[in-house]
Amino acid sequence: MTLYPKLILDALATVTYPGTKKNLVESGMVADTPSINGMKVKVVLQFPRDTDPFLKSTLKAAEAAIHYHVSKDVEVEIETEFKSKPRPEVGKLLPDVKNIIAVSSGKGGVGKSTVAANLAISLARLGYKVGLLDADIFGPSMPKMFHVEDARPYAVEKDGRQLIEPIEKYGVKLLSIGFFVNPETATLWRGGMASNALKQLIADADWGELDYFILDTPPGTSDIHLTLLQTLAITGAVIVSTPQNVALADARKGIDMYRNKKVNVPILGLVENMAWFTPAELPENKYYIFGKEGCKRLAEEMQTPLLAQIPLVQSICESGDEGEPAACHIDTATGQAFINLAQAVVTVVNRRNKEQEPTKIVKVKK
Repeated sequence: MTLYPKLILDALATVTYPGTKKNLVESGMVADTPSINGMKVKVVLQFPRDTDPFLKSTLKAAEAAIHYHVSKDVEVEIETEFKSKPRPEVGKLLPDVKNIIAVSSGKGGVGKSTVAANLAISLARLGYKVGLLDADIFGPSMPKMFHVEDARPYAVEKDGRQLIEPIEKYGVKLLSIGFFVNPETATLWRGGMASNALKQLIADADWGELDYFILDTPPGTSDIHLTLLQTLAITGAVIVSTPQNVALADARKGIDMYRNKKVNVPILGLVENMAWFTPAELPENKYYIFGKEGCKRLAEEMQTPLLAQIPLVQSICESGDEGEPAACHIDTATGQAFINLAQAVVTVVNRRNKEQEPTKIVKVKK
Protein backbone atom coordinates (compact mmCIF):
# COMPACT_ATOMS: atom_id res chain seq x y z
CA MET A 1 0.00 0.00 0.00
CA THR A 2 1.28 3.44 -0.96
CA LEU A 3 0.60 6.29 1.45
CA TYR A 4 0.31 9.92 0.43
CA PRO A 5 -0.56 13.12 2.38
CA LYS A 6 -4.15 13.49 1.10
CA LEU A 7 -5.08 10.08 2.54
CA ILE A 8 -3.89 11.22 5.95
CA LEU A 9 -5.58 14.64 5.69
CA ASP A 10 -8.87 13.01 4.64
CA ALA A 11 -8.67 10.78 7.71
CA LEU A 12 -7.96 13.77 9.99
CA ALA A 13 -10.93 15.59 8.43
CA THR A 14 -13.20 12.99 10.07
CA VAL A 15 -12.08 14.08 13.58
CA THR A 16 -14.05 16.90 15.20
CA TYR A 17 -12.19 19.19 17.61
CA PRO A 18 -14.64 20.06 20.46
CA GLY A 19 -13.09 23.51 20.92
CA THR A 20 -14.29 24.72 17.51
CA LYS A 21 -16.95 22.09 16.63
CA LYS A 22 -15.12 21.74 13.27
CA ASN A 23 -12.79 19.02 12.02
CA LEU A 24 -9.02 19.22 12.50
CA VAL A 25 -8.35 20.37 8.93
CA GLU A 26 -11.07 23.06 8.94
CA SER A 27 -9.86 24.25 12.33
CA GLY A 28 -6.40 24.85 10.87
CA MET A 29 -4.85 22.53 13.44
CA VAL A 30 -2.78 20.46 11.00
CA ALA A 31 0.37 22.55 11.23
CA ASP A 32 2.29 21.00 8.35
CA THR A 33 1.89 18.52 5.50
CA PRO A 34 1.99 15.00 6.98
CA SER A 35 5.41 13.44 6.36
CA ILE A 36 5.48 9.86 5.13
CA ASN A 37 8.28 7.30 5.18
CA GLY A 38 7.00 3.92 3.99
CA MET A 39 4.29 2.98 6.51
CA LYS A 40 5.43 5.59 9.01
CA VAL A 41 3.38 8.79 9.24
CA LYS A 42 4.25 11.93 11.19
CA VAL A 43 1.56 14.54 11.84
CA VAL A 44 1.95 17.91 13.62
CA LEU A 45 -1.19 19.21 15.34
CA GLN A 46 -1.38 22.73 16.73
CA PHE A 47 -3.52 23.42 19.82
CA PRO A 48 -4.46 26.80 21.35
CA ARG A 49 -2.51 26.14 24.57
CA ASP A 50 -0.70 23.39 26.45
CA THR A 51 -3.51 23.18 29.05
CA ASP A 52 -6.13 22.44 26.34
CA PRO A 53 -8.74 20.15 27.99
CA PHE A 54 -9.36 18.32 24.67
CA LEU A 55 -5.69 17.63 23.89
CA LYS A 56 -5.42 13.96 24.93
CA SER A 57 -8.79 12.89 23.54
CA THR A 58 -8.09 14.66 20.22
CA LEU A 59 -4.70 12.95 19.82
CA LYS A 60 -6.26 9.54 20.44
CA ALA A 61 -9.08 10.28 17.99
CA ALA A 62 -6.62 11.42 15.30
CA GLU A 63 -4.52 8.26 15.60
CA ALA A 64 -7.63 6.06 15.58
CA ALA A 65 -8.98 7.85 12.48
CA ILE A 66 -5.75 7.19 10.53
CA HIS A 67 -5.80 3.51 11.52
CA TYR A 68 -9.48 3.20 10.59
CA HIS A 69 -9.59 5.16 7.32
CA VAL A 70 -6.07 4.42 6.00
CA SER A 71 -4.66 1.21 7.51
CA LYS A 72 -4.25 -0.37 10.91
CA ASP A 73 -0.65 -1.12 9.89
CA VAL A 74 0.31 2.56 9.74
CA GLU A 75 2.82 3.61 12.42
CA VAL A 76 1.52 6.99 13.59
CA GLU A 77 3.60 9.68 15.32
CA ILE A 78 1.78 12.87 16.36
CA GLU A 79 3.69 15.94 17.55
CA THR A 80 1.97 18.87 19.24
CA GLU A 81 2.56 22.61 18.97
CA PHE A 82 0.84 25.39 20.83
CA LYS A 83 -0.24 28.83 19.65
CA SER A 84 0.10 30.12 23.20
CA LYS A 85 3.41 29.64 24.98
CA PRO A 86 3.22 27.19 27.90
CA ARG A 87 2.68 28.46 31.43
CA PRO A 88 5.95 29.11 33.33
CA GLU A 89 6.84 26.34 35.75
CA VAL A 90 6.29 26.71 39.49
CA GLY A 91 9.13 28.73 40.95
CA LYS A 92 9.26 31.06 37.94
CA LEU A 93 5.76 32.51 38.29
CA LEU A 94 5.29 36.25 38.93
CA PRO A 95 8.95 37.23 38.43
CA ASP A 96 8.13 40.94 38.74
CA VAL A 97 6.34 40.64 42.10
CA LYS A 98 8.51 41.68 45.05
CA ASN A 99 6.42 40.66 48.08
CA ILE A 100 3.55 38.20 48.46
CA ILE A 101 1.44 38.67 51.62
CA ALA A 102 -1.15 36.09 52.73
CA VAL A 103 -3.96 37.60 54.82
CA SER A 104 -5.40 34.74 56.86
CA SER A 105 -7.77 33.96 59.69
CA GLY A 106 -8.40 30.84 61.73
CA LYS A 107 -12.17 31.21 61.40
CA GLY A 108 -14.72 33.07 59.33
CA GLY A 109 -16.53 36.23 60.36
CA VAL A 110 -13.55 38.10 61.83
CA GLY A 111 -13.28 40.60 58.97
CA LYS A 112 -10.32 39.07 57.14
CA SER A 113 -11.52 40.14 53.67
CA THR A 114 -12.26 43.64 54.97
CA VAL A 115 -8.70 43.89 56.31
CA ALA A 116 -7.24 42.48 53.05
CA ALA A 117 -9.17 44.96 50.88
CA ASN A 118 -8.32 47.95 53.04
CA LEU A 119 -4.67 46.91 53.37
CA ALA A 120 -4.35 46.67 49.57
CA ILE A 121 -5.97 50.09 49.03
CA SER A 122 -3.88 51.68 51.78
CA LEU A 123 -0.64 50.32 50.28
CA ALA A 124 -1.70 51.75 46.91
CA ARG A 125 -2.40 55.12 48.58
CA LEU A 126 1.13 55.04 49.99
CA GLY A 127 2.42 54.85 46.41
CA TYR A 128 3.11 51.14 46.02
CA LYS A 129 2.11 48.93 43.08
CA VAL A 130 -0.44 46.50 44.51
CA GLY A 131 -2.31 43.40 43.36
CA LEU A 132 -5.08 41.64 45.28
CA LEU A 133 -6.13 38.05 44.63
CA ASP A 134 -9.42 36.89 46.13
CA ALA A 135 -8.30 33.32 46.89
CA ASP A 136 -11.50 32.52 48.79
CA ILE A 137 -12.79 30.36 45.93
CA PHE A 138 -16.00 29.26 47.68
CA GLY A 139 -16.92 32.63 49.19
CA PRO A 140 -15.50 35.40 46.99
CA SER A 141 -16.36 38.84 48.37
CA MET A 142 -13.91 41.24 46.67
CA PRO A 143 -16.08 42.04 43.62
CA LYS A 144 -18.76 43.42 45.97
CA MET A 145 -16.29 45.18 48.27
CA PHE A 146 -14.77 46.99 45.27
CA HIS A 147 -18.19 47.52 43.64
CA VAL A 148 -17.14 45.70 40.46
CA GLU A 149 -19.61 42.77 40.56
CA ASP A 150 -20.50 43.25 36.88
CA ALA A 151 -16.90 43.42 35.68
CA ARG A 152 -15.73 40.67 33.34
CA PRO A 153 -11.96 40.45 32.89
CA TYR A 154 -10.83 39.95 29.29
CA ALA A 155 -7.79 38.21 27.82
CA VAL A 156 -4.77 40.02 26.43
CA GLU A 157 -1.90 38.56 24.41
CA LYS A 158 1.49 39.07 26.00
CA ASP A 159 4.77 37.35 25.14
CA GLY A 160 2.93 34.73 23.10
CA ARG A 161 0.45 33.86 25.85
CA GLN A 162 -3.22 34.64 26.41
CA LEU A 163 -3.42 36.24 29.87
CA ILE A 164 -6.33 37.44 32.00
CA GLU A 165 -6.25 41.22 32.52
CA PRO A 166 -7.01 42.05 36.19
CA ILE A 167 -9.69 44.63 37.00
CA GLU A 168 -8.15 47.84 38.37
CA LYS A 169 -9.82 50.04 40.98
CA TYR A 170 -8.56 52.33 43.77
CA GLY A 171 -5.06 51.74 42.37
CA VAL A 172 -5.29 47.98 43.02
CA LYS A 173 -5.15 45.21 40.41
CA LEU A 174 -7.87 42.73 41.37
CA LEU A 175 -8.89 39.21 40.37
CA SER A 176 -11.50 36.95 41.93
CA ILE A 177 -13.27 33.74 40.95
CA GLY A 178 -16.39 35.84 41.60
CA PHE A 179 -15.86 37.46 38.18
CA PHE A 180 -16.32 34.10 36.46
CA VAL A 181 -19.20 32.43 38.35
CA ASN A 182 -22.85 33.27 38.93
CA PRO A 183 -22.95 35.28 42.20
CA GLU A 184 -26.46 33.98 42.94
CA THR A 185 -25.49 30.29 43.04
CA ALA A 186 -23.16 28.27 45.25
CA THR A 187 -19.81 27.16 43.83
CA LEU A 188 -19.97 23.36 44.05
CA TRP A 189 -16.45 22.28 43.17
CA ARG A 190 -14.22 19.50 44.38
CA GLY A 191 -10.88 20.53 45.84
CA GLY A 192 -8.95 19.79 42.62
CA MET A 193 -11.21 22.02 40.51
CA ALA A 194 -10.92 24.88 42.99
CA SER A 195 -7.13 24.53 43.12
CA ASN A 196 -6.85 24.55 39.31
CA ALA A 197 -9.04 27.66 39.10
CA LEU A 198 -6.81 29.39 41.66
CA LYS A 199 -3.64 28.45 39.76
CA GLN A 200 -5.12 30.00 36.62
CA LEU A 201 -5.83 33.28 38.43
CA ILE A 202 -2.19 33.34 39.56
CA ALA A 203 -0.26 31.96 36.58
CA ASP A 204 -2.47 32.95 33.63
CA ALA A 205 -3.01 36.60 34.58
CA ASP A 206 -1.08 39.72 33.61
CA TRP A 207 -0.14 40.91 37.11
CA GLY A 208 2.93 42.79 35.85
CA GLU A 209 5.21 44.62 38.27
CA LEU A 210 3.96 44.66 41.87
CA ASP A 211 5.52 45.77 45.13
CA TYR A 212 2.88 43.88 47.11
CA PHE A 213 0.65 40.99 46.04
CA ILE A 214 -2.05 40.48 48.68
CA LEU A 215 -3.74 37.07 48.95
CA ASP A 216 -7.15 37.05 50.65
CA THR A 217 -7.14 33.40 51.72
CA PRO A 218 -10.16 31.35 52.87
CA PRO A 219 -10.72 31.02 56.62
CA GLY A 220 -9.18 28.03 58.36
CA THR A 221 -6.66 25.64 56.76
CA SER A 222 -7.58 23.86 53.54
CA ASP A 223 -6.60 22.59 50.07
CA ILE A 224 -6.57 26.20 48.89
CA HIS A 225 -3.85 27.15 51.40
CA LEU A 226 -1.79 24.14 50.33
CA THR A 227 -2.18 25.12 46.65
CA LEU A 228 -0.97 28.66 47.43
CA LEU A 229 2.02 27.35 49.40
CA GLN A 230 2.93 24.92 46.59
CA THR A 231 2.56 27.59 43.89
CA LEU A 232 4.00 30.78 45.41
CA ALA A 233 6.90 31.69 47.69
CA ILE A 234 4.89 33.69 50.24
CA THR A 235 6.91 36.48 51.87
CA GLY A 236 4.84 36.38 55.06
CA ALA A 237 1.40 36.01 56.58
CA VAL A 238 -0.80 38.53 58.36
CA ILE A 239 -3.22 36.85 60.78
CA VAL A 240 -6.58 38.54 61.45
CA SER A 241 -8.61 37.82 64.58
CA THR A 242 -11.09 39.42 66.93
CA PRO A 243 -10.21 39.63 70.66
CA GLN A 244 -12.71 36.81 71.35
CA ASN A 245 -11.24 33.64 72.89
CA VAL A 246 -12.88 31.36 70.29
CA ALA A 247 -11.34 33.39 67.44
CA LEU A 248 -7.96 33.50 69.18
CA ALA A 249 -7.92 29.70 69.53
CA ASP A 250 -8.42 29.36 65.77
CA ALA A 251 -5.85 32.11 65.09
CA ARG A 252 -3.27 29.96 66.90
CA LYS A 253 -3.97 27.13 64.41
CA GLY A 254 -3.45 29.51 61.50
CA ILE A 255 -0.13 30.66 62.97
CA ASP A 256 0.88 27.03 63.53
CA MET A 257 0.14 26.16 59.88
CA TYR A 258 2.50 28.82 58.55
CA ARG A 259 5.18 28.09 61.15
CA ASN A 260 5.12 24.35 60.40
CA LYS A 261 8.65 23.18 59.48
CA LYS A 262 7.48 21.99 56.05
CA VAL A 263 5.84 25.37 55.34
CA ASN A 264 8.09 27.87 57.14
CA VAL A 265 6.32 31.10 56.12
CA PRO A 266 7.14 33.98 58.51
CA ILE A 267 4.28 35.51 60.50
CA LEU A 268 4.50 39.24 59.85
CA GLY A 269 2.10 40.01 62.66
CA LEU A 270 -1.47 40.01 63.95
CA VAL A 271 -4.33 42.39 63.26
CA GLU A 272 -6.93 42.72 66.00
CA ASN A 273 -10.18 43.51 64.19
CA MET A 274 -13.31 44.72 66.02
CA ALA A 275 -10.97 45.63 68.87
CA TRP A 276 -13.62 47.87 70.46
CA PHE A 277 -16.89 49.54 69.54
CA THR A 278 -17.12 53.30 69.31
CA PRO A 279 -20.58 54.82 68.67
CA ALA A 280 -20.66 57.69 66.19
CA GLU A 281 -22.39 59.92 68.73
CA LEU A 282 -19.77 59.14 71.43
CA PRO A 283 -16.47 59.09 69.51
CA GLU A 284 -14.34 59.13 72.66
CA ASN A 285 -15.96 56.04 74.17
CA LYS A 286 -14.66 52.49 73.74
CA TYR A 287 -16.79 49.42 74.46
CA TYR A 288 -14.93 46.09 74.41
CA ILE A 289 -17.70 43.86 73.09
CA PHE A 290 -15.51 40.88 72.17
CA GLY A 291 -13.04 41.22 75.03
CA LYS A 292 -10.08 43.50 75.56
CA GLU A 293 -6.66 43.18 73.89
CA GLY A 294 -6.91 39.43 73.27
CA CYS A 295 -4.77 39.73 70.12
CA LYS A 296 -2.21 41.81 71.96
CA ARG A 297 -1.76 39.02 74.49
CA LEU A 298 -1.63 36.39 71.73
CA ALA A 299 0.97 38.43 69.83
CA GLU A 300 3.14 38.59 72.95
CA GLU A 301 2.68 34.85 73.55
CA MET A 302 3.56 33.96 69.92
CA GLN A 303 6.39 36.53 69.84
CA THR A 304 5.02 38.32 66.80
CA PRO A 305 4.10 42.01 66.27
CA LEU A 306 0.61 43.37 66.82
CA LEU A 307 0.31 45.34 63.58
CA ALA A 308 -2.96 47.16 64.27
CA GLN A 309 -6.11 47.33 66.36
CA ILE A 310 -9.06 48.16 64.12
CA PRO A 311 -12.18 49.47 65.90
CA LEU A 312 -15.68 48.15 65.24
CA VAL A 313 -17.35 51.05 63.47
CA GLN A 314 -20.59 50.76 61.55
CA SER A 315 -19.15 52.74 58.64
CA ILE A 316 -16.48 50.04 57.98
CA CYS A 317 -19.19 47.47 57.28
CA GLU A 318 -21.34 49.93 55.31
CA SER A 319 -18.45 51.18 53.18
CA GLY A 320 -17.47 47.59 52.32
CA ASP A 321 -21.04 46.71 51.34
CA GLU A 322 -21.26 49.85 49.21
CA GLY A 323 -18.04 49.07 47.38
CA GLU A 324 -16.02 51.94 48.83
CA PRO A 325 -13.82 50.51 51.61
CA ALA A 326 -12.86 52.62 54.62
CA ALA A 327 -9.29 53.09 53.34
CA CYS A 328 -10.72 55.27 50.55
CA HIS A 329 -11.39 57.92 53.23
CA ILE A 330 -8.07 58.63 54.96
CA ASP A 331 -9.55 61.65 56.72
CA THR A 332 -11.57 59.30 58.98
CA ALA A 333 -10.32 57.46 62.07
CA THR A 334 -10.86 54.06 60.45
CA GLY A 335 -9.23 55.16 57.19
CA GLN A 336 -6.21 56.32 59.16
CA ALA A 337 -6.16 53.03 61.11
CA PHE A 338 -5.75 51.11 57.84
CA ILE A 339 -3.05 53.52 56.57
CA ASN A 340 -1.20 52.85 59.85
CA LEU A 341 -1.62 49.11 59.27
CA ALA A 342 -0.15 49.44 55.76
CA GLN A 343 2.83 51.38 57.09
CA ALA A 344 3.38 48.73 59.77
CA VAL A 345 3.25 45.96 57.12
CA VAL A 346 5.83 47.80 54.99
CA THR A 347 8.11 48.10 58.03
CA VAL A 348 7.89 44.42 59.06
CA VAL A 349 8.26 43.21 55.44
CA ASN A 350 11.42 45.29 54.97
CA ARG A 351 12.81 43.93 58.25
CA ARG A 352 11.84 40.37 57.32
CA ASN A 353 13.55 40.64 53.89
CA LYS A 354 16.70 42.06 55.48
CA GLU A 355 16.98 39.50 58.28
CA GLN A 356 15.53 36.28 56.83
CA GLU A 357 16.05 34.07 53.79
CA PRO A 358 13.43 34.14 51.00
CA THR A 359 10.57 31.69 51.55
CA LYS A 360 10.78 28.44 49.60
CA ILE A 361 7.79 26.91 47.82
CA VAL A 362 6.40 23.83 49.61
CA LYS A 363 7.45 20.79 47.57
CA VAL A 364 4.80 18.29 46.52
CA LYS A 365 5.58 14.71 47.47
CA LYS A 366 4.63 12.37 44.64
